Amino acid sequence: MSDGLEDVVAANTVMSEVDGQRGVLIIRGRSLDELAGATRFEDLVRTLFDGFFDPLPADLAPALGAARAEVFSEVAALDPGLLDLTPVEAMRALTARLPDGDDLATALRLIAAPAVFTAAVVRAHQGLAPVAPDPALGHAADALRMISGQVPAQAQAGALDTYLVTVSDHGLNASTFAARVIASTRAGLTSAVLGGISALKGPLHGGAPGPVIEMLDEIGAPANARSWIEQALARGDRLMGFGHRVYRVRDPRADALKAAVRRLDDGSNVRPGRIAFAEAVEAAALAILKEHKPNRPLDTNVEFYTALLLEALDFPPSAFTCVFAMGRVAGWIAHAREQVAGGRLIRPQSVYVGPTPLQAA
Repeated sequence: MSDGLEDVVAANTVMSEVDGQRGVLIIRGRSLDELAGATRFEDLVRTLFDGFFDPLPADLAPALGAARAEVFSEVAALDPGLLDLTPVEAMRALTARLPDGDDLATALRLIAAPAVFTAAVVRAHQGLAPVAPDPALGHAADALRMISGQVPAQAQAGALDTYLVTVSDHGLNASTFAARVIASTRAGLTSAVLGGISALKGPLHGGAPGPVIEMLDEIGAPANARSWIEQALARGDRLMGFGHRVYRVRDPRADALKAAVRRLDDGSNVRPGRIAFAEAVEAAALAILKEHKPNRPLDTNVEFYTALLLEALDFPPSAFTCVFAMGRVAGWIAHAREQVAGGRLIRPQSVYVGPTPLQAA
């Protein structure tokens, strides 16, 4: 038995394979190297949905654009009470207003929801009015436009597309497993997605990229990296952006996102010298981790370059988990449909280790 379900197989899936020994991620038969930077998010969603919705249009972009326009009506519910919450909590609350269902229309509304609601929440926290979606734009471009109020450059939209594709699915992680458990009860796709969001917001899952920015800002300069990291480890702090539950080598998503950040290096949203500084911190962290934990493989994970990419795209760190949800929602829905197709309620056993009542003599 494993308390963390380590090495326990809980599902057969066609969605993705995570090879932690070789550092390989395969999504529905295609490697991340093949997908990242070359595939629109809408096309990746269609790939994930293939076989689980019928009929499925050849191009989901128009229907997804219409879904963004449809869910925008719920932005009117963004009142001061919701704005007292964190962005991911406010986004989750707005998503909870969507009706449950199991059809493609429900799925597309749920794909649209994190992009529309995150933009509205971020702008509201800045004292700005929400920007209505433009159904004619691609999903990544419109997500950026709804935050900034301006149509983004192609490089910026491409960078967000790369990110959304890269994080769309990743095996039976905590949020995906939560979504499958809920889906197995036939609660509906909205309920499954809300469970996924709730699991994702934890700091050991999707809540980690924000602290990477805090770490970089506290370090300040490459010369400070070693002393800062050693002090953090001496305190017993977890070094965000390094180590992974599955990968025993470098997370392949880190390289995909690093390449996406580099393509933005001459853009106005990338702080001068930021990438070189981050690389210096990364090198110092890897060297120190190898010294302190020589028998434990700890390498760069997806969170490190996620933080740099989302910062370069002008997302506030408080909303990073929301942007993660924009991509991962596709995987949650596909897994939920796969679980329902299998027809089995997820009901594992537990081993009771508590006290036993005294038996009568």
